[in-house]
Amino acid sequence: MNNLTISNIDRQNVLNNRYAVDVLQKDLGFTGMFFEGEYRFTKKMVADFYEVDLSTVDRYLSLYTDELKHNGYVLSKGKQLKEFKLQFAHVINEVSKTTQLGLFSFRAVLNLGMLLTESEKAKQVRTRILDIVISTINQKAGGGTKFINTRDINFLPAAIEEDNYRRKFTSAVGKYVQGHRNFKYAQVTDLIYQAAFKEKAREYRALLRLDKDDNVRRTLYAEVLRCISSFENGIGFAIETEYKANGGKRLSMNRVKELIAEQELSPAMQPFIYDARTKMASRDVAFRDVFHNNIAGYLRAVTPEEFDRFIGEKSIDFDEIMNLPENKEVLKRLKQADDE
Repeated sequence: MNNLTISNIDRQNVLNNRYAVDVLQKDLGFTGMFFEGEYRFTKKMVADFYEVDLSTVDRYLSLYTDELKHNGYVLSKGKQLKEFKLQFAHVINEVSKTTQLGLFSFRAVLNLGMLLTESEKAKQVRTRILDIVISTINQKAGGGTKFINTRDINFLPAAIEEDNYRRKFTSAVGKYVQGHRNFKYAQVTDLIYQAAFKEKAREYRALLRLDKDDNVRRTLYAEVLRCISSFENGIGFAIETEYKANGGKRLSMNRVKELIAEQELSPAMQPFIYDARTKMASRDVAFRDVFHNNIAGYLRAVTPEEFDRFIGEKSIDFDEIMNLPENKEVLKRLKQADDE
């Protein structure tokens, strides 16, 4: 998230994170006029804040109209403008005949600050943005983001589901595929990871800076786990079916690789793969500051609802939930799966 002046996705990841935006508004101390439930700022106020002239603000409004409007810039007119003037005419110094007035929300103020390249003040604001976004996410995630995926209420059901399918999958690989027991599990798992999100386990580990004892599956988002579950279930079934059709002859690793490639191209798998790659690419940039080059084409901004799911009101404390008596057996199963 270091290219705020260049990347619309990085800018939107900041602006969709209302927790960081709230902290930034207090930190910057730029309050404006409270109107219709939020602070509003005139173009002159914003120009003065960023120490640029009005023509510069107008130029950026022209260049980035859709983006700034999306993040709260409005042309106030009619009844809304009349009410605004009644409250703030003495502040804004606008003549009574003005028929429309450009107003920024605080998000739009931040948006402009992430675009302005002529302003030293905007550069300073961008530095504060980067610092505060990182610290806010880490604080909300409990001190680190390695396992931020587990704060999603959907993670635990997906992890249990994946564990069930993986047991069937490992059984099929163990019985019906040639090769050394431990090596072939790792090899087939790598092939599935590459098909799902185009990275081998060791590549993924390096990007996330995982410790040697960290289990990859414990760091995956629910949607990614469900994609893996679909692969494991389908491949396990295909391996067993072909083994029986071949009169009990074990499959070679090359044949398993072909089956996985076929499944990757299957129309039934395409929605799962697309969703998994999109979620991994996008969330890891926003939450973990990790860029997956192989699936960069799936990158998009994280939505406000996703911020709520992982660091906000809808997020959960996974460790706290797993310590409840009724979840002890589930935790035991997941730990056993980690050791496989």
